[in-house]
Formats: sequence, structure tokens, C-alpha cells
Amino acid sequence: MKRLYGLIAIILVFLGFAFVQEQTSSTGRPSAGKPTVGILQLMSHPALDAIHHGIIKGLADDGFKADRDVKIDFQNAQNDQSNLQTMSNRFVTEGANVAVGIATPSAQALANASSKMPIVLGAVTDPKGAGLVKNNQHPGANITGVSDQAPLAQQLGLIKRLMPHMKTLGIMYTSSDDSAVTQYKEFKALCDREHVALKAYSISNTNDVQQVSQQMVQNVDAVYVPTDNTVASAMQTLANNATAAKVPVFPAVDTMVKDGGLATYSINQYKLGIETGKMVARILKGEKPGDMPINYFKHGDLTLNMTAAKKLGITFPAALIKEAQAKGEIFK
Repeated sequence: MKRLYGLIAIILVFLGFAFVQEQTSSTGRPSAGKPTVGILQLMSHPALDAIHHGIIKGLADDGFKADRDVKIDFQNAQNDQSNLQTMSNRFVTEGANVAVGIATPSAQALANASSKMPIVLGAVTDPKGAGLVKNNQHPGANITGVSDQAPLAQQLGLIKRLMPHMKTLGIMYTSSDDSAVTQYKEFKALCDREHVALKAYSISNTNDVQQVSQQMVQNVDAVYVPTDNTVASAMQTLANNATAAKVPVFPAVDTMVKDGGLATYSINQYKLGIETGKMVARILKGEKPGDMPINYFKHGDLTLNMTAAKKLGITFPAALIKEAQAKGEIFK
């Protein structure tokens, strides 16, 4: 009889353990051991990819090497809103210790999925304006991160320096992209103060870039592109149409210069990713996102495209070339 009672006790202990394991799995609580960091990326293109790689580097620099010290769950939504929602919910279900949103739509999807899971913004121009935090200096909730706010004054100054006789500057941006719209408004205000005539052209998706850019380059002397993921993914189309009309394109992001833009002062996307990864590491070590101010970069690095300049018949001043060689990048 004692043996029977002993066997029953063992079975009950086993069933109880299995129940606890099942409950843990179903509620998405992380298992003991390595923490999980979910990374949600809007789409594939060089700028966002560079941020992703930088995040991994920043984590490793601060003691969280992928696979060894932390589990990385990387999800690419391929610019599909339904994917963003599904993947955000996945991070909540699996009990990710921290989730990272690369680009504003990714960050907004994560914020909609959870008000408790720590979220780090990777490249959101204006977190407060996007409705993600109450205050950029004192977020106060479960969200913080790094802004990719472009150095607009530096960029406009570069355009004026290289295009001293410019009469009209065009700008192309995506009307549904909160960060791009915010940057357009700020750039317009800057142009008004600097007495630069700015003509705006908005698009809804990449399919609009071909037609809108062909129309735009007939009416402007140069084109500015803000930090805009949709335009970035069709940058070569824009650059080809602009170059054919001998109109230079000045993008906000260095990777867009590589894809055919002429020049820019921009935040290095890889370095931005590194800072994002370091913020994730701080949270994994115990800091609260709400106590961590949004991280802003103060100045951009100069990037020049020599091939684009040659096609446009533009010669860079020697001082700019020297500056790009010392602190920035030159694409040949």
C-alpha cells in the first residue's frame, strides 16, 4: 500500500510540474536562461538593415552577444501592416524581455500590442509626434529609444552651397509616414526662414515614385528627400529620373546617396543601431525605459557620390572632399 501511495505521489508531482510548464508556455513567460530580444523591422533596404546590424553590435559591446548571452528573434514585416501586427503580438506571446521597432510603423505596432513590454525605438524621427511617448526627455512609460532626426540645417546649408543659383527646391515624401511628414514640416519651416522656395510632392507608395518624380524634376532645380522608408526603397528610380533631367537629389540618409543621391549630411545608420542596441542592454541590466530620455544625434557625417556628381556635371569643392575623407564617406 505504501508503494502505491508513493507511486501516486510521484504521478501527482509529475502532473503538477507538467501543468506549470504548460501554463508558463501558454502565458508567454520567458523560460529561465537567456533573455529574448525581439527585433521588428519594417522592410528590407540598406538603411534599416544597417540599423539592425548595429543593434546586434551594440548589444554585444555591452555584454549581450547573440546566441551566447541573448536570444534574438528577428522579424521582417516586408512593408505589410498585417505582418507588423502579427509579429508584434508574437513578441508579447513569447514574453520577449525587450522589443525593438526599426522605423516608425514597427514601433507603433509594438506599442499597440503592449503597454507593459519594454520597447526601444530604432530610428523614429519624433517619438512624441508619433504618439509613442508623452515627452521625448521623460518618456515615463514602457518606451524609449533613438531618434533618426536628420540634421536639417546642415543638409539645407549643403544644398545651398552646391546649388547657389537654385530657384526652386523640390521635396518628395510619403503622406502616410508620420516621421516623413514631421520632417517635411520642419524642413519647410527651415526653408521659409532661409527664403528657399520649396515645392512639395507627396506619394502613397513606391508605385507613385516613377510618375511623380518625372513630373517633379521638370519643375525644380534640386530635390530633397527626408528620412522616408518608402522613397528609400525606390531611390534608384527617383535618382535615374532626376539624373536624366540633370537635377541633383539630396537625400537625408547616407545609404540613399549610395543609391544615386548626390550628397548629404546624415546620421550614420549603423552607429544609430549601435546606440539602440546599447539602450536595449541597459534595460536588460535593469533600467526602466520610462526613465531613459530619447537619444538624439547632434551632427551628421558628410557623404558624397562622385559618380552622381560626374553625371550631373557638378564639381565638389576640395574642402568638402577633404571633410568627407576625414569624417564621412565618399562613394566612387
